[in-house]
Amino acid sequence: MHVDAYEFGRITIDGVAYAHDVVIDHGRVRKRKKGPSKPRKSEFGHTPLTAAEAIPWKARRIWIGTGAHGGLPVADDVLEEARRRGVDLLVKSTPQLVALINRSLPKDTNLILHVTC
Repeated sequence: MHVDAYEFGRITIDGVAYAHDVVIDHGRVRKRKKGPSKPRKSEFGHTPLTAAEAIPWKARRIWIGTGAHGGLPVADDVLEEARRRGVDLLVKSTPQLVALINRSLPKDTNLILHVTC
């Protein structure tokens, strides 16, 4: 997998452009469905990533891109669930993660990439 381009609000992965957040689960790209996290928006001022979402837990590690400026809040319940499952999390801004992904994405790593803020 290769991220061909990333700019605020848009990411291109293996030649396909997406104008929304994406989840990559064992190489398959899908839209992030943040609806289950919306009830916690007032708590964070922005819809966070919470454990209520369909997080691709079946991996050794999950890398979370928090947007162009790192604005996506990651709720504590995600961190707690990762610890409980023995999944290593790496949380960085999306541009930082894109550089890491293109340099060397370890096997058995799933991704959640926020494309704005």
